[in-house]
Amino acid sequence: QVQLVESGGGLVQPGGSLTLSCAASGSDFTENVMYWHRQAPGKAREWVAFINSFGTSNIASAVKGRFTVSRDNSENTSTLQMNDVKPDDAGTYYCNIKGSWGPGTQVTVSS
Repeated sequence: QVQLVESGGGLVQPGGSLTLSCAASGSDFTENVMYWHRQAPGKAREWVAFINSFGTSNIASAVKGRFTVSRDNSENTSTLQMNDVKPDDAGTYYCNIKGSWGPGTQVTVSS
């Protein structure tokens, strides 16, 4: 089973950038798809991005062109790069792999 911990959240101004990281420990990281989700207060959790073990990724339309996802299989980490952040991007961001979820990292967007 894999354990996940997100980091990098915080306060960002509209139009700014933020880099979120997900560190995995345990087994099952390298060969499995890594997903990123987010949940804004009062809203359902939504998918943001995924990246497979070969580095092929897909980004949700709401953030396409602004967010990118990557992974380092040698370090068991994944990164979600957030650029041109908008107020609607605020929320708690989670990484998950093979049904395991991290505790999330909070992103606040405010000027």
